[in-house]
Amino acid sequence: MGQLMNYARKLIPIAVLLVLAVFPLSGNDYYIGLAIKIMIYAIFALSLQLLVGGAGLISLGHAAFFGIGAYAAALLSPESEAGGLLWLLVAALGSAAIYALITGALALRTRGVYFIMVTLAFSQMAYYVFHDTDIGGGSDGIYLYFRPQISLANWMPFDLENPGAYYLFVLVCLALTWGFLALLGRSPFGAALTGIRLNEQRMRAAGYSTFPYKLTAYVIGATLAGLAGFLYALKDGFVTPELLTWEQSGLVLLMVILGGMHRLGGAVLGTVTLILLQELFQSQALFGDYAKHWHLTLGLAIIALVALLPNGLAGLPAQWRERREARLAAASGTPNNAAAAQSLSISGGPHA
Repeated sequence: MGQLMNYARKLIPIAVLLVLAVFPLSGNDYYIGLAIKIMIYAIFALSLQLLVGGAGLISLGHAAFFGIGAYAAALLSPESEAGGLLWLLVAALGSAAIYALITGALALRTRGVYFIMVTLAFSQMAYYVFHDTDIGGGSDGIYLYFRPQISLANWMPFDLENPGAYYLFVLVCLALTWGFLALLGRSPFGAALTGIRLNEQRMRAAGYSTFPYKLTAYVIGATLAGLAGFLYALKDGFVTPELLTWEQSGLVLLMVILGGMHRLGGAVLGTVTLILLQELFQSQALFGDYAKHWHLTLGLAIIALVALLPNGLAGLPAQWRERREARLAAASGTPNNAAAAQSLSISGGPHA
């Protein structure tokens, strides 16, 4: 039964990918645009999940890389024609990676709440550079008039100005991001990150230099966030400094926590849930005049979800299974093994 469940769990991402691939056939522009937004933010959340769930690095400045990727796409694109897709993509990802390498080398010298505050400070620095200067149009932002294109010997394999082609391009980017992080998590590098998250001092005692691992994870996460920002700029054709605010960082961090910090699927589930809840509570048809107070209802919904699901949405099946086993154990009068194990872990074990 356990092997069957593991096999089914592996098939879920493939099934979701196939459903998303045929979703544009529905022909509803609003829902297609909503799906694109969810996929972009899913990439953004996955990039942060590598830090939070992989290395235990909670950042409140991740939006800086999202915004830098978006601004790189807009600033480097020509105004009179479409720019080259490949070099613009490399520029966007490279800009985010370079900023992460510089700031991460400093921020990772700190730990805990100090790391959170330093990442927030670096994010705000980037925000004010774009907000208070004319680099990117100041507070008014900047337009991207043409989506970049790729041309091979005067042959264009796809046209991103076509909504269907752009949708599939975003879907491919999401699939590649998922696949890359899944492989990374199963690699020795991913195992080292897990060890750092669980007990960094023990990893150091085992001979690991933890700083390069954390810095590499920080740069990789920032690069993927730059990819999400690049796609976001192509989606709306408009970039503003609001993409770099701490509210954006808090939003994506909430997506990761809501879905489950230690699972890739959790980041995607949290993204889908949070964006759909936003759309639901802003609906005039459902809530009438109360829709303008959607922040209040969204906040209450998030509080309820976090309280009821301490392990996130991805941990819901395990939570149900534990409760069912506890009820069965109580009914039969036998001790619950899971509860006993948890009690031992809390008390420090039999040899504490």
